[in-house]
Amino acid sequence: MTRMLLMIVFLMSTDAEALRVIGGNVKVVQGGTAMLSCYVMDTNDDLTQITWQRRTREKPHNDNFLTILPRDGPQFVSERDDRFKYIGNFNDKNGTLQLSNVALKDEGSYTCIFTLFPSGNQKTEIPLNLLVPPFTSIKDNLPTLGTEEVLFATCTAAGSKPPAEVRWLTGALGDKVRTTTNSTQYDNGTTTTVSSLFGVPMREINGHQVQCVISGDFLSKVESLPFTIQVYCEYQLLM
Repeated sequence: MTRMLLMIVFLMSTDAEALRVIGGNVKVVQGGTAMLSCYVMDTNDDLTQITWQRRTREKPHNDNFLTILPRDGPQFVSERDDRFKYIGNFNDKNGTLQLSNVALKDEGSYTCIFTLFPSGNQKTEIPLNLLVPPFTSIKDNLPTLGTEEVLFATCTAAGSKPPAEVRWLTGALGDKVRTTTNSTQYDNGTTTTVSSLFGVPMREINGHQVQCVISGDFLSKVESLPFTIQVYCEYQLLM
């Protein structure tokens, strides 16, 4: 009897070692669609239920929010959220969810749990990271003709995640101008980056074109904002 029990335990442990729950990290741009892939491989166990848990910015405590049953299909545990769509296949042991119109509140960790017999619960954790493109702008500081260094303009990449890289391309101006860059991070995980362009407002600098270049993981290509340095006379501003 003891030998038979040991054999059963060995077979069950061997099957558990072969079993794999596949997930992965997910990155998505705000407003886009995230695929939360989750499925079981290398097992002949019977699947009785799939459970999804989440721990997000909006819901910091881990809670069950969706269950999938062989006959009833997907069922929300509490409040319904139609942005979630079950696109897996229960018979294939595939629990994949699609989440559309992803917002900052959704960022966090999602756990997919398969209830199998006889192996029991098997799970994997899927981190969901959000990329937020910034609102970009250039502000002209309206410098007047003079001999002291002043602020020419500021270039702002507001509310991005992760922080944006902001830099100036000044071309032939070389060391006639200088730049500074500062960042402010907010509680929601976004960052505003401001880069300032300084120089002495001389006549020969007037009319020169520069560019503010903004880059980051949230952009499919680098964004370039052109700016023409205008040095004003005091009477121009009064007009």
